[in-house]
Amino acid sequence: MNIAKLGESRVLEQGEQVTLIFEGREIINVEMLRASKKLVTALKDLGVKRGDRVILQMPNCPEVLQSFSAVWRIGAVIVPINYLIGEEETAYIYRDSGAKVVISSQAFLPKIHAGRVKAPEVKTVILIDDDVPEGTLSYHQLVENSDEEHEIVETEDDDIAALIYTAGTTGRPKGVIHTHHSLYANAKMQYETVPLPDGTTSISVLPLCHSFGIATMNNGLFRTGRTVLLNSFDMDIIFSSIEKYQANVMAGVPTMYVYMLLYPEPKKYNLSSMKYWISGSAPLALDTWNQFKEVFGFEIIEGWGLTEAGANNSVNPLDGVKKVGSIGLPMKGTQMQIVDIHGNALAPGQQGEIVIRGPQIMKGYWHKPEETAEMIRDGWLHTGDVGYVDDDGYYWITDRMKDLIIKGGENISPRAIEEVLYMYHKVSEAAVIGMKDDIYGENIKAFLVLHPGEEATQKEIIEYCRTKLKNFLLPKEVVFLQAFPKSLVGKILKKELRKL
Repeated sequence: MNIAKLGESRVLEQGEQVTLIFEGREIINVEMLRASKKLVTALKDLGVKRGDRVILQMPNCPEVLQSFSAVWRIGAVIVPINYLIGEEETAYIYRDSGAKVVISSQAFLPKIHAGRVKAPEVKTVILIDDDVPEGTLSYHQLVENSDEEHEIVETEDDDIAALIYTAGTTGRPKGVIHTHHSLYANAKMQYETVPLPDGTTSISVLPLCHSFGIATMNNGLFRTGRTVLLNSFDMDIIFSSIEKYQANVMAGVPTMYVYMLLYPEPKKYNLSSMKYWISGSAPLALDTWNQFKEVFGFEIIEGWGLTEAGANNSVNPLDGVKKVGSIGLPMKGTQMQIVDIHGNALAPGQQGEIVIRGPQIMKGYWHKPEETAEMIRDGWLHTGDVGYVDDDGYYWITDRMKDLIIKGGENISPRAIEEVLYMYHKVSEAAVIGMKDDIYGENIKAFLVLHPGEEATQKEIIEYCRTKLKNFLLPKEVVFLQAFPKSLVGKILKKELRKL
């Protein structure tokens, strides 16, 4: 099964219709398909063949979608890169993936050049800009001057479709291997679990070079509708697009909803067409959920997943019972359970590690058999997330195993303290980590970003916490930042905080 073949079949079933809107331009599905077929010819002429890795390193744009389709039609492998990462990490992924072709934008040439120094096997750089410098190729000229290639390579279900590098929050990024079947299975699970009606208009602002974005993109294999593709987190652009195109659904991350709450004119745009606001990628603070409903009148639907399992693994029902703070119910076809350190299943209410089993989990880590064996045991993917399941089958995450603070031999959940900090009226964002302590081994350190115009002191924050927490859980230090270091999808990078 080649996932690109399924995409083409969907276009033929639908007939010509507008399925994509980008920067005010309405693009029909057949136009996108023709461009991807022409790109196939161009890539083949450049020597790309089945199994080769092709790097995509650019913000959201139609060319990203065309490239996904073209690379898959050849039977080659997509390596989507977070274009915001630094030169060293870029070079590492170039070298580790063994890619020979990069499709990108002129804005990222410094990173591309730095990457090629350490990965000289990258021979070809294709840029989507109108004017490209010497030594690179023009994406649009290649497409315009090529004939359509109608053949689609017949791939096996287990063939690699994408090599998605993790954000590297705890070390070097690892290449997560997803097959044609695992990506298909995850998209099908979303379709069956999240029954959005056909004809919906989606706001797509999440980066397509991230697993969450890829999963959202593959949703189109099963649904009809149109997508307003954005390449900016600009709140005016998001809100005005919802109003202009009468959008119905948007998938975001907690940071985006925090920024929305900072927007000074929440009633400026008519958002009444929106029915589904979905959040994933990182824990959503309870206070953020409550404020969003109060300010905008909508309930955020929280879900959860990780790159190693296709990015979408559980979600609260669209129209059923939503348990605020819960990551919801497992997606159809997904098995989830809570286990102890020995892998034994725990009863409802007992805390342990969340594990997943299903056809959507990764094949493994690229060239890392030991890490793969540690992550996947007896068919179960060990997520590293700590939580519990309640009597109704809803799952709750209490923390990351690697983030737990061990103070005086006691396990302390950073998230429990973060939830308290989010409740303080001056706090916009909060993150808690462990710090070295001569007496307790580890102690509690809080990092805060305040609302614009607010000021606070360490003493003030600690005294506030004293009204909500017992002394043993009070932060020993409080650090104020202008902004948090974050991943491309807005996840706070505690690894970077620890460096501070």
